[in-house]
Amino acid sequence: MDIPEVTKHVVTVSDCCNLLSQLPDESIQLIICDPPYNIMLADWDNHENYIEWASTWLQEAERVLQPTGNIVIFGGLQYQGEAGSGDLLSIIQHIREKSNMLLANLIIWNYPNGMSAKQFFANRHEEFDLDSVREPYDEETKKIYRKDKRLNPETLEKGRNPTNVWQICRLNGNSLERVGHPTQKPRSIIKRLVRSLSYPGSTLLDFFGGSGITTRVAIEERRHSGSCDTDPAFLGYASQQIKKY
Repeated sequence: MDIPEVTKHVVTVSDCCNLLSQLPDESIQLIICDPPYNIMLADWDNHENYIEWASTWLQEAERVLQPTGNIVIFGGLQYQGEAGSGDLLSIIQHIREKSNMLLANLIIWNYPNGMSAKQFFANRHEEFDLDSVREPYDEETKKIYRKDKRLNPETLEKGRNPTNVWQICRLNGNSLERVGHPTQKPRSIIKRLVRSLSYPGSTLLDFFGGSGITTRVAIEERRHSGSCDTDPAFLGYASQQIKKY
């Protein structure tokens, strides 16, 4: 596969639906989506009817995704008791009832430096580019596994497939990755998603741009990208991310 030497990136302050309405059908390979949870964290985190609002961008997201495309939606269940909150189950239920998109996988982000999930079944889905996100074995483990003639030596060198439980630490308050956004996601988790669900030269979209981390990872991984956020501070966050790159 040809890896482009130059990629193109759009960063803008805009409402998500305004940006989506300008994109052609089937033009995006991967959408990374970290929507507000409607828990009044800031002005952008307040919607009178959350699912009605979310249905608009979910419908547009389905339209712009390529037939082989993927959408990743961050969310949790911890806000189910909050009035008007938008928990992940509500979004999943809406997708299953109102769209043709299919739930391929639930990825559990387990972070040891905070509250974390404890028990989940491992799961895999063949549409993931697993080779790009394999976890390498240490030399002692490889030495033991090489004795098992049933194992493919080539696969052994590549490493183990990740399960759908990802152990990645949240960003500490003094992390060098920090750019000032209150819900910034770690670069490592965005990079794993980008590598496994898209390919060099494809186009990524993040219409809740937040900290600008998707733009940075897209540049690093040679993908084209478009990102927006309604918060004017987004341009400053994205600028910091690009400087870090």
